Amino acid sequence: MTAPAGAQAERTGLAWWRTALGSAACTALLLHSAAQHHWGLALIPVLFAAATSVVLAGIGVQRERALRAPEPRPLHPAMPALASLAVTLTATSVVVLH
Repeated sequence: MTAPAGAQAERTGLAWWRTALGSAACTALLLHSAAQHHWGLALIPVLFAAATSVVLAGIGVQRERALRAPEPRPLHPAMPALASLAVTLTATSVVVLH
């Protein structure tokens, strides 16, 4: 049995959305923690986490559209690097500033 046409694009898009939603939940937790620390430098990881959520959601939308095209295109090579950089900056800022 084969999956219906478009199922791969939908599954991929949903996976990216779940990842972005998880990142947004971490952003909310960091925001709560920053408020308890009276903001200051604790706000920097929140900003990085929010940017990471936006990057992940954007890549997800782009990837799903590319897969739904009649001729699927590969993801631009800079996109995974950008996502990795955003996650790394967020994690480093949490360790250093929190």
